[in-house]
Amino acid sequence: MVIYVIEHLEPVVSKWVWFEYKNVSHIVGKENLVISNIRDPAERKLLTKIAFMVLEESILSLKSFKQEDMIVLDPQAPHVLEPKDVKENTVFVIGGIMGDHPPKGRTKTFLSKRLPNARKRNLGKLQLSVDGAAYVAKRIAEGTPLSELFFVNELEIKVSEKHSIILPFSYPIKDGRPLISRELVEYLKNGIDRDEAEYLKLGRVKSVVEFDENGL
Repeated sequence: MVIYVIEHLEPVVSKWVWFEYKNVSHIVGKENLVISNIRDPAERKLLTKIAFMVLEESILSLKSFKQEDMIVLDPQAPHVLEPKDVKENTVFVIGGIMGDHPPKGRTKTFLSKRLPNARKRNLGKLQLSVDGAAYVAKRIAEGTPLSELFFVNELEIKVSEKHSIILPFSYPIKDGRPLISRELVEYLKNGIDRDEAEYLKLGRVKSVVEFDENGL
């Protein structure tokens, strides 16, 4: 059984992070998803709703997975992930990183260099969201080569007739549409401005567990 591990590398599980992780669970199945490096107990409790294992420890220190079975999905890796790379016991390691534009190479710094015995593979030259990377890895694991997958770049989210949000990343096409969390799209349209104003006031990003259910 192929396992997908998200190594959380952001200060908190923000709303945006939550929506992407939740979509990963929908894509690969809760029973195949592990989320590591979650230091906050309340965040760990919430994430158990979408992953079969949620760990305080980093994947770097876990003994339950062998590095030799791991494939780190690193945009800077020299080789593209191919179906032949994936075995029944493969453990994909995905950096839980909200992308920078331009990319800063954090996956290489925090994961690839620290997992010397793991294989490293890229998913092409495009910068993907966490859930986008999980979807592409799953399709390749199922036998579809990267060359047969399609992507849209710089996704536009139309908020109103006069205002759009441009996401400067690449999104795989699934069933004729860009693969992106519907909850995230709704949040970008109706909630992110309020939360960004609060960020400026507090000087930090709030964790998803700091909101009540109506705030999600």
